[in-house]
Amino acid sequence: MKWVVLVGSVRKGSYNAALAGALADLAPEGVELEILPSIAQMPIYDGDIEAEGFPAPVTASGEKVSGADAIVIVTPEYNYSVPGGLKNALDWLSRLKPQPLKGKPTLLMSASPSTMGGARAQYHLRQVLVALDAAVMNVPEVMVAQANTKITDGVLTDQGTKDFVKKQLAAFHTFAGRAAAG
Repeated sequence: MKWVVLVGSVRKGSYNAALAGALADLAPEGVELEILPSIAQMPIYDGDIEAEGFPAPVTASGEKVSGADAIVIVTPEYNYSVPGGLKNALDWLSRLKPQPLKGKPTLLMSASPSTMGGARAQYHLRQVLVALDAAVMNVPEVMVAQANTKITDGVLTDQGTKDFVKKQLAAFHTFAGRAAAG
C-alpha cells in the first residue's frame, strides 16, 4: 500500500515535518510512505495562472496523490485554523481533473506547542475536505500537544506519542484497505 504525506508547514525545524518524518518507522508493515514536495513550491492560486496551464508542482503533486492508495495530511494550526499555504495547495489540487482527493482515504495529524495540539486546524481542514469529497478517517485522532517537549532536534522522541501515532496508522491501514477493496 502506498501513502503520500502532505505537510502543511514550510518552516525549518517544523514540528509537523518532524512528525511526518517519523511516520515511515511507525507505519504498518507493507506501507510505503512518500512525503510530497513542499507546498511552498506552489504559487498562490490564481484562475489566470490556471487558464494558462497548471504549474508543474501542482500537477506533480496531483499525480502523486492520484497514484497513492491514501494520503496523510500533517499540519500545524495558524490563528485557530489551517495554514494559508496548505489551504492554497488544496485549492490547487481541487482544480485538477480528475479530482485527486475525491474518495481518497485521508488521515489528519497535527502537532503544536499549544495544549490543543492543532485541534482547531484539523476541524477546519475537515470542512475543506468535505468540498473535495475526501474520505477522512474520523477516529482515532492524533493531535500532538506541547510538541516542543516531544520533538527534539527534528525527531519525534516521546514514546507515548509514537505509540499513539502507531495505533492511528494501524487503524488507518484498515480504513484505507476497506476503501481499496470497494
